[in-house]
Amino acid sequence: MRLPVPGRVLAAAVALLLVAASPAPKAGGVSVKTADYDFAYRWPAEVEAIPALRARMAAEQSELRRSLASDAGEARRAAAADPDLRFVPFQYAAEWKVVTNLPGWLSLSKAFSLFEGGAHPNHDFGSLVWDRAAGQARRPLDLFVSTAALDAAIRDPFCEALDRERAARRGEPVNRASGDGFDACIAPSEQTVILGSSNRKSFNRIGILVAPYAAGPYAEGAYDITVPVTPAVLQAVKPEFRAAFRP
Repeated sequence: MRLPVPGRVLAAAVALLLVAASPAPKAGGVSVKTADYDFAYRWPAEVEAIPALRARMAAEQSELRRSLASDAGEARRAAAADPDLRFVPFQYAAEWKVVTNLPGWLSLSKAFSLFEGGAHPNHDFGSLVWDRAAGQARRPLDLFVSTAALDAAIRDPFCEALDRERAARRGEPVNRASGDGFDACIAPSEQTVILGSSNRKSFNRIGILVAPYAAGPYAEGAYDITVPVTPAVLQAVKPEFRAAFRP
């Protein structure tokens, strides 16, 4: 007897077959250098294979470049009118990478930096997951019941792992009761959450990318903390997405 195939599974399978039947795409993106700014925005071949996702990336890079050009032009004109100011070309660089590529999902992370003439560039992260069945991008946090539910499920192991890494970099234990914000246990949901997999079948781990200044001084750099998907995490996932996760 042939069993019925759930709609989401069938849609995801069809999407994968269409990708497999197409010529292998190359990585995409834009790199532009002018007298005012240096701009780069790149995405992997897996994004090129999904037209709607590629269009989303292309639209984002276009808007970011327009904004950078506008801000850099304004700074250049201000410097030309004030002898005490020196204009330094602005810089923006972003790169999307594949976190994991599952039958129904493509998980991506973005690292980017922005320099606008200050003491140093600012660094941060972004993330999204492409839902193959629905044909749309989602924020990883949108797959959970709430940010509070996710924090309750992973905050303790996240902060323990973060403290171990901070202690290793600082050469001394972290005292959360010190009153120093750089020693505090921070909410993982306020950082960049990424969804990962070690089996390429389901999401079984969660990454938290912490930008400079969020958990330590700029000199310490960024932190990349990974925690496992546990039964508690699974309960924090919205029911319609739980099939994509496994403890």
